[in-house]
Amino acid sequence: MYKKLALLALVGCMALLPQRFVAAGGKDKIRVVIIDGVNNHQWQTTTPLMKQVLEDTGRFAVDVATSNKPDSKKPADWEERMQPVPFPPDLGKYDVVLSNYNGPAWPEQLKKQLDDHLKAGQLGLVIVHAANNSFGNWNEYLRMVGMGWYGKDKGDRLLLDESGNSVRVPKGQGDGPGHRYSGQFVVTIRDNEHPVTRGMPAEWMHNNDELYDNMRGPIENIRLLATAYSKGTKAHEPMIWTISYGKGRVFHTPMGHDVNGMRCVGFITTLARGTEWAATGAVTLPIPENFPSTDKVSQVPAPK
Repeated sequence: MYKKLALLALVGCMALLPQRFVAAGGKDKIRVVIIDGVNNHQWQTTTPLMKQVLEDTGRFAVDVATSNKPDSKKPADWEERMQPVPFPPDLGKYDVVLSNYNGPAWPEQLKKQLDDHLKAGQLGLVIVHAANNSFGNWNEYLRMVGMGWYGKDKGDRLLLDESGNSVRVPKGQGDGPGHRYSGQFVVTIRDNEHPVTRGMPAEWMHNNDELYDNMRGPIENIRLLATAYSKGTKAHEPMIWTISYGKGRVFHTPMGHDVNGMRCVGFITTLARGTEWAATGAVTLPIPENFPSTDKVSQVPAPK
């Protein structure tokens, strides 16, 4: 009963988003599948939020494919609330995959479908938070995410110095991944020409979240859109980026540890615009009027 009431409250909260944000411009809806079911984070609460905020824009039709592995720990009313499609999903039915998954390897058929469709430009991919912890032995996936919560042996680290210059820490050197600072932090836009970040304030305050640092990976074909200064590492850590993977587009943000972080209007806007871009290569969704400022967080209300 509590979970049902919380979901209803969340739906009501999403309705408070500005009308400018939810306008879809009459476009055909983008078909999204969220893959979840195993994660070291609360996918049972974050998946419903992401599904709701995407659908509330009017731009997306969102399915959920929940892993049927024994450790999925699906809530008793999950089928009723989410009406998930069978796992593994048929990716040929979708325009974009949003991964909210961090667990055992996917079936080979699903891995091949994702790799083939993404390379061919028939599918986009969105990576949120701990989805960049997954599949450390799947080399193609490491190239898709660019960098993530992987050991020093998996690749370089990317950071920006105080002058905004890119610095590469070679594979095997320096610290391993972590979140040496958690709390509110300022997101600094480094590329205001990309469709996802165009029109955003140069700096905006993100709500309490884990600030991932020392992320490792191949770091190939990356376009860095935004960073955040970590008080833990004293460096500007990558926070929003895109990857070109063959002809496909990947949007990646390590923000979004939990519902509290995802209630940030900056996160919601970034997720929606990033998902639209990954699917189409363009962005029609506007920046909402209640977007956060440099020194003030903007959030949708918490579920009761």
